[in-house]
Amino acid sequence: MKNRKDIDGASDSEDPEQPKLASQGNVRLYSVRGNDRRCSERAATDNVTELKSREESATAREQAAQWREAAATSREQEIHTTATVQAASDDHMMMLQQANERLIITTIKAQELAEQLQATKDQLESATLVAEKANLAKSAFLSNMSHELRSPLNAILGFAQLLETDTRTPPTPLQKERTGQILKAGWYLLDLINDILDLASIESGKQSLSHEPVPLVDVMLDCQAMIESQAHEHDIHVTFTHIGSPCFVYADPTRVKQVILNLLSNAIKYNRVGGTVVVDCSVMPQERIRVSVTDTGAGLTPDKLEQLFQPFNRLGQEEGPEQGTGIGLVVTKQLIELMDGTIGVESTVGSGSVFWIVLNMTDEPRRSIDAVALEAPVPPPAENNMRVRTLLYVEDNPANLMLVEQLIARRKNMRILSASDAQRGIALARAHQPEIILMDINLPGISGIEALKILREDPLTQHIPVIALSANAMTHDISKALESGFFRYLTTPIKVNEFL
Repeated sequence: MKNRKDIDGASDSEDPEQPKLASQGNVRLYSVRGNDRRCSERAATDNVTELKSREESATAREQAAQWREAAATSREQEIHTTATVQAASDDHMMMLQQANERLIITTIKAQELAEQLQATKDQLESATLVAEKANLAKSAFLSNMSHELRSPLNAILGFAQLLETDTRTPPTPLQKERTGQILKAGWYLLDLINDILDLASIESGKQSLSHEPVPLVDVMLDCQAMIESQAHEHDIHVTFTHIGSPCFVYADPTRVKQVILNLLSNAIKYNRVGGTVVVDCSVMPQERIRVSVTDTGAGLTPDKLEQLFQPFNRLGQEEGPEQGTGIGLVVTKQLIELMDGTIGVESTVGSGSVFWIVLNMTDEPRRSIDAVALEAPVPPPAENNMRVRTLLYVEDNPANLMLVEQLIARRKNMRILSASDAQRGIALARAHQPEIILMDINLPGISGIEALKILREDPLTQHIPVIALSANAMTHDISKALESGFFRYLTTPIKVNEFL
């Protein structure tokens, strides 16, 4: 260091140019030093860069590791998800297979049920056909029974009435008593036949009723007239309360009368001697009317009330003096229900009973001018007009024919022609032009309905009124005949006074 100082000092003192050279040396020195510094800085920078690069590499490696870890996690999740989906898919597939198996089983069962249903349907159709045939057979049986039972009764009751009312040779008291017993038993037997046939007809579903406005006042007046003799015989006083205003019920006129007469007959038969029967009508809500029949009989216990509408159950009256079948109230109840009505009873032992029916009311029908004109009274024929009129009776039963011949013989201005079959009857009608024709329905060969059709198609006979006189008393038989064009339909046994 000292030598350097000396040299520096010598330089300063000996050569003026020396400082400049020294200065240049310093520049080079400084330059070398600056280069070294730059190199150092560059190296440091390189080091820093390298460190950053290493850090970035490390970071990149860390990120790559994270990505690989995330990818592995995602892969695991995917595998888990795939496994879950696969498991769910397997479950669904198993469920589908089970559902498919159940569907196949259900389809097989449905096919079996369809086959069973078809078999049941076939059986039902077969049973329906059998039932229809049975109903037809039952209807035919009832009609035949009505005809076969009424035909002999017509002879019994008809000739008994002739004996009772014969004015040329009046019966002795003993004969009259015997004839009365025949008539009493005969009419009772007829009632029994009617009740049984009515019950059988209703239960078979073959009872057809008309529904039309029926004037209740007229029904009551008819019932009052028809029940008077029975009430007088039993010493019963019957009172009909006055109906204030015209009242119409929606029902079958014949069956309404039958129902009320049955209630009145029972009230008289099972009343006490000298008792009373009161018939009362009262308007109820909802356009309905109640008809009640009150008697002063012995009354009914609760046990008997429960048995009241049982067929053939006379409630202990079998040994009593009054005849009966135990069917009348059953038929009455079913007829009322067929007319959309109700029936009931209230009874007190020792005081009497009240039987009541309720029917639907309706408006009064409008009457046409033609209907009013037809209802105008027809003047009776003059007594001095003795022109003989002809009646033609077509009947194959000799007893019925003999009965009508003897009835007509009581009329001085009438003569009777007879025919035992429809063909001969038609020929007699064309030849003699009778004023009226009585026609049986069940005739050999051509029936009465077919004969009527032939008479209506012939200009020579189409104007002659034809009245059916038959033992076929079933409702559908009567309806069929009237629809065919018969002027009236009369049933046997004949009630002589009404017939004449």
